[in-house]
Amino acid sequence: MHSRAKNVLILSAVVAVALAASACAREGEPAAEVPATRAVTDAFGRRVELPGEAKTVAAIGGASRLLTYAGCADMLVGVTDLDKKPSSAMPYSVVNAERFAGLPSVGSGGSNDTTYDEAIVGLAPDVIFGLSEERVRELAEKTGIPTIGLSVTGPFDGSLAASLALIGEVTGSGARCAELVAALESWAADLEARTRGVPEPEKPTVYTGAVSFRGAHGFDGTMAHYPPFEAIGARNVADETGQKGAFLVDPEKVLEWDPDVIFLNPTNMYLVDEDYAKNRGFYDGLSAVKAGRVYSQLSYNYNYTNIEIAVADAYYAGKVIYPERFADVDIAAKADEIFVAMLGAPFYGRLAADGLVFGPIALGD
Repeated sequence: MHSRAKNVLILSAVVAVALAASACAREGEPAAEVPATRAVTDAFGRRVELPGEAKTVAAIGGASRLLTYAGCADMLVGVTDLDKKPSSAMPYSVVNAERFAGLPSVGSGGSNDTTYDEAIVGLAPDVIFGLSEERVRELAEKTGIPTIGLSVTGPFDGSLAASLALIGEVTGSGARCAELVAALESWAADLEARTRGVPEPEKPTVYTGAVSFRGAHGFDGTMAHYPPFEAIGARNVADETGQKGAFLVDPEKVLEWDPDVIFLNPTNMYLVDEDYAKNRGFYDGLSAVKAGRVYSQLSYNYNYTNIEIAVADAYYAGKVIYPERFADVDIAAKADEIFVAMLGAPFYGRLAADGLVFGPIALGD
């Protein structure tokens, strides 16, 4: 079993049991008396004192996405300016566009989120959620409102399951969170099972380029240990560099690797095409380009991680790399299955309307 898939399966199973147990405790009869206060430990190890029941919440950074996953968007009384700018790069902002438009702003949003402290104090939410340890600590000190840190470090490493467990405990949405954790577990298990037992020498080598990190990048923007590849045990040529995460690679190194299959991010194809016009000989020298084996991988990092897109990316990469093992997968239908489970609505049509689709890519078009 791929190590990353194994990690998420183990953690997800443990979290699912805990969530289901807490949900049953809340839903059983007779109902337990709600305590005046309670305490939880957040993702950064902070012990946070809370009111016995949280009815209203505010979200800074990209925490609104996780609250959407948890089915708690209707509890939000304040979101960020960025949350209120619907974009396909943040599917949660589109499915919540009408709701978010009518909410006050509590911060600018983004990785350098500036919080609007006076607005938050005026709203007096029961709880504030955030993704930056520094921001949640500062906000707790300035406002005196319980502020909880969440953390999602990757789409398949189990961190989302842990954050969902925490949200479920705080908001009372344990049943919904348990359901979603079970779905994440099933996708991880399916991806691992479909690709199990393929001898390493028989796997094609793959490269992902035009990866966005700290801004847009062209062909040389890549990622070692790219999570969608890890979930299906793919042979990512960038892994041999010893790097972890996203980085810029010398294009000549890619020519040396000469991967069998290349995946590119459609969002940044304008940069790839600009370079292709200047360096056509380089690209045409790559076996994958000559064979027409260049495909899309949709960018999943914008205002933190769109887990639903990352899971869909893994399925599409699997369909390209192991076509016989994914022959029964209709990628548009699978993507919408994932989007409905995580966002409450299909979303692939919206992505397609914006030119963000799974399929072959022709350089220079």
